[in-house]
Amino acid sequence: MKLLITLIGLVLVLEGLPYVASPEVMQRWLRQIVELPPRQLRRVGLVAMVVGFVLCFLAQQTELFD
Repeated sequence: MKLLITLIGLVLVLEGLPYVASPEVMQRWLRQIVELPPRQLRRVGLVAMVVGFVLCFLAQQTELFD
């Protein structure tokens, strides 16, 4: 449970970093995201999930990151 809370905290820090570092750029990116068709957003989200899953799998099941 401690690891899960730590990971959630790390995700929140990483998610918030671009908004603190350059809010104007993030606003521009968010406007561009709003204009994308839902199908394209869904594909981007799916790719991000697959990459994240593969990274988690590699980190836990292999010695690649030791």
